[in-house]
Amino acid sequence: MANNGELSQAALEALQGALRGGGGNFGVVTAFQFRCHPVRNVMAGPVLYDLADTGEVLRWYREFLPAAPETLNGFFLVGTVPPAPPFPEALQGRHVCGVVWVYSGDPDAADATLAPVRQFGRPLLDGIHEVPFPALQSVFDPLYPPGLHSYWRGDFFREITDEAIAVHERFAEVPTPLSTMHLYPIDGAAQRVGREASAFHHREANWNAVVVGIDPDPANADRVRDWAVRYWEALHPSSAGGAYVNFMMDEGHDRIRATYGENYARLAQIKARYDPHNLFCHNHNIPPAPPA
Repeated sequence: MANNGELSQAALEALQGALRGGGGNFGVVTAFQFRCHPVRNVMAGPVLYDLADTGEVLRWYREFLPAAPETLNGFFLVGTVPPAPPFPEALQGRHVCGVVWVYSGDPDAADATLAPVRQFGRPLLDGIHEVPFPALQSVFDPLYPPGLHSYWRGDFFREITDEAIAVHERFAEVPTPLSTMHLYPIDGAAQRVGREASAFHHREANWNAVVVGIDPDPANADRVRDWAVRYWEALHPSSAGGAYVNFMMDEGHDRIRATYGENYARLAQIKARYDPHNLFCHNHNIPPAPPA
């Protein structure tokens, strides 16, 4: 989208807000401006636990992380230890739960900040070490090459309830080695932006979960899909009702409405004004609002 002088400032801001979270419903972004922050090496890596500890770890995690400094982050997971170094041979192929941590703050405060993480529970592996930030961003690339068969479902959550923890315990044993569930914290900076500033609605959510069934063999497609759907269906009642758009399959229009929430009507009106024929429709679509 370019401002060629035909759009008022208010219209331009409306379209820019729609693009932030509305994505392919409103145009094709051809350029970005980034505000960079200096990040060199970070302290990062997984702390893994026995799968039987899933409930215990989640009950600690839901209390600890929201109170931790924003320079410390970590997403919870269930999955299988990859069958390769640097993971110890004795753990390779084992079903586990755990948290992948990253600390990006003052290096002199790293030990004190990470001490509660390293002291909790009975970890099978403490893999936290100093690593360049770009290396952290690409650490999963070798595990998930192009061509895999996958199916995923997601939801936002305001809290990790006891009922949700029971669901995670029930489905924690993944059906294939590459299948997983990630629970990402999304509080902090995301909650310091108003709902109307962009298309993204669920500013009050604290967690973003994705259940991913993955396998290289197409013969296992139904198996991984069934696990992902059953896991999601059991977890959904405790959710905030919508999902991160990139974690959604073709799940019906009600799910799209729930994802954009109160912003949906405004976005449909913007669509009606600037794309009345719904050219941008190959997505989780917001069709133009009907004429008043």
